[in-house]
Amino acid sequence: MSITGGLYLAQALKAYGVDHVFFMDAILRRSLIEMENLGIRRILTHSEKAAAYMADGYARAGYKPGVCMSQSVGAANLAAGLQDAYLGHSPVIALTGRQVASNQYKNAYQEVDHAPLFQSVTRFSGRVDEVSQLPHLLRTAFRQAMCSTPRPVHLDIAGHTGDVIASQLIDQSVVTDPAFKRFTPFRPRPSINQLVLLRDALARAQRPLMVVDKGAMESRAEKVIETISHFANIAVIGSLDAKAVLREDDPWFAGVAGTYSRSCANEIFQKADLILFLGSDTGDQITAGWTLPSQNVDVIQIDIDPFELGRNFPNATLVHADVRETLRELLEMGVQHDRPIWAQEIKESVHKWRAVAKTYWEQESQPIHPGQLCHVLSNSLPNNAVLFADTGYSSEWSGTLIEMKHSSQRFIRAAGSLGWAFPASLGAKCALADTPVFCFTGDGGFMYHQAELETARRWGIKTITVVNNNGQLAQGAPNIDAVYKNRPETGKDDIHVYRDTDFAALAKVFDCEGIRVEHPSQIKVAIEKALLSEFPVVIDVVTDPKAKPLAGAPRRKA
Repeated sequence: MSITGGLYLAQALKAYGVDHVFFMDAILRRSLIEMENLGIRRILTHSEKAAAYMADGYARAGYKPGVCMSQSVGAANLAAGLQDAYLGHSPVIALTGRQVASNQYKNAYQEVDHAPLFQSVTRFSGRVDEVSQLPHLLRTAFRQAMCSTPRPVHLDIAGHTGDVIASQLIDQSVVTDPAFKRFTPFRPRPSINQLVLLRDALARAQRPLMVVDKGAMESRAEKVIETISHFANIAVIGSLDAKAVLREDDPWFAGVAGTYSRSCANEIFQKADLILFLGSDTGDQITAGWTLPSQNVDVIQIDIDPFELGRNFPNATLVHADVRETLRELLEMGVQHDRPIWAQEIKESVHKWRAVAKTYWEQESQPIHPGQLCHVLSNSLPNNAVLFADTGYSSEWSGTLIEMKHSSQRFIRAAGSLGWAFPASLGAKCALADTPVFCFTGDGGFMYHQAELETARRWGIKTITVVNNNGQLAQGAPNIDAVYKNRPETGKDDIHVYRDTDFAALAKVFDCEGIRVEHPSQIKVAIEKALLSEFPVVIDVVTDPKAKPLAGAPRRKA
């Protein structure tokens, strides 16, 4: 029996387990109408970029593909929103409309070439010129998005709203590949020779260290990392993406390393005599600008993505395999070792750092010190909470001073796009309806997509957004101060300072819950109230604009 391309698309998404799509009108309206009958929620946003961020948060939180859509003229905005998904290893499937082939190169209304826009932010970008291509290209899109390291993909669908394809008839039943509903779909195993090499390297090492990154978290390797760390006495540090790999009280865990980091983690990174990079891109952030680890230290890199192996460490031993499977099989071989000196060094380094951090956590000044905000938030997060953090100072404050005290808590951060965290947290809540979802952002970051409060209220997406409101883009202030040294400062604030904004009052305009916090004693009460609210909540915390995060590595100069 023939069905329309619109119905085929809706049925295919349903078959792949997609229960939300995020879009900016006008796109694939025939499909959207069919989705209603299939129980797929259609989340209309206020910008294409926000739609991409929501699909990204949905994908990262739910370990499954997220879908975002826009018409032809919105394609450039949608592509811009995929940068964070690409850098953050998120399987977002972007659908755009475009003018049909006969209208190309004729100055068709609102049309530019889409291919270059998506080239650098997707693994695959394909054109659907006729409805008969739809089954094959949809399967290709899901496969490309989910294989190996997850990445965004793009399908450009004929018709500036995609409805040329959606209105055509297709005589084919829906065929999907169930393996690509969730990641990681395939888990390559290490060879016996590689396992023996790993076992022998650990036996020789006096100060072994696992550097955990986003690939290990995508593998959901937390439990086996904890087990092998305790069994073989191996230290653990993480990137920001792996901040929640172990609980804060784990004796072998030193927290986030690199930049936006803890000094104790970097000290341990420097001292280690064997480094196991687990699912790491070995980029400048985890290595503090490639100054870590020490030169000539033995490096082993384990990754599911062969293109990451040896990228920045040409002399590393390379293991092309899934992190979880590799560590599990290594445990079965037997790798138990006692390393009391290494354990003591880690304990002392972490204790020294916590003594300094305590001075930040116990700040009870007014305006509120962000360290105090982080401390109270750490003690107030529900045991199963997911915390989304924006980039910049939001990543620095949360990455260093917010503590993940329960193994079921998760920390997901922006890969670099300011303003990402709030819409991403809304997408995450769509994927995790029964899980408390928090967003930690600054005033600058929240302003990017504050209109999505209306989206949250319209759809009942109940997140809790904590705004570190210091009235400025504070991360750039030290560099701006340096440039203005010995100069008149009359125009300095023009570059990075905002007007005072009451985001609690703004939330109320959108019929959401808004709570203004101006004294440290109000933070805990505000969080408790937010958890009890049935509406989306914004907690607007007025903080000290001069406060600077506890740096674990030398700050970069602009």
